[in-house]
Amino acid sequence: MKKRQPAAEGGANWMDTYGDMVTLLLCFFVLLYSISSVDQQKWEIIVKSFNPGADSVSQIVTDSDLKEGDNDVEGGMDKPKMIDDFEDLYYTLQELVQQQNMGDSVSVEGGEGFAFITFQDMVFFDGDSSVLRDDGKPILQAFGQAMSGVSDSIEQIQVLGHTSQGDPTVPNEAHTDRLLSAERSAEVVAYLQQVSDIDPAKMVSSGFGQFRPIAGFDTPEGRAKNRRVEILITRTGAVEQNMDTYYNQIYGQ
Repeated sequence: MKKRQPAAEGGANWMDTYGDMVTLLLCFFVLLYSISSVDQQKWEIIVKSFNPGADSVSQIVTDSDLKEGDNDVEGGMDKPKMIDDFEDLYYTLQELVQQQNMGDSVSVEGGEGFAFITFQDMVFFDGDSSVLRDDGKPILQAFGQAMSGVSDSIEQIQVLGHTSQGDPTVPNEAHTDRLLSAERSAEVVAYLQQVSDIDPAKMVSSGFGQFRPIAGFDTPEGRAKNRRVEILITRTGAVEQNMDTYYNQIYGQ
């Protein structure tokens, strides 16, 4: 009687290989799903930062009909909506500057818990005037509407008015200098209050006159930089900082 040959060891090893392959495929499809939705505004800003001369940004996959909650996963963790909304505001403001071709006269900067917008004075006001220009009102309205969309995420909006010393050797007349910068910031706040849904209690206007320069007074270019209106937007719950700290981060002063 012949002895039965023992079965070769490792006969079921193909099951291990198959299991590993299925696991890898599952991970691959999860990865595809996680990157299937792209934030168009953020993507465009990132691409344009690497290629400023590009007229358009291609190869962007977006779902224009996607609504909040469409990709929610049952049992998943809720996102920190307030922080995300404030970050979205920063990108939205940058997009507004690009759409309006205002890069030479408006800048948007940001840091931990704040966004900082700088408008050269000619965007909103004529020289030595505190009357809001008609062509500046639509710009201010667009910014106000963007801020209205995330008003719950905003702790405070400070509008800061600045002048420049006309003669490098002679300071401005104190009353005129202070009053002009204060009136300009107040005009911006008043118009924002009219065209936005932001709680008026969150908006503050301040006039610094010529005493917060970001350039010298001895050249026309430097004086033009100093004549400006700034909007400082702080996020709800962010650590409060003094103005010098914000200026150091924005202007390096």
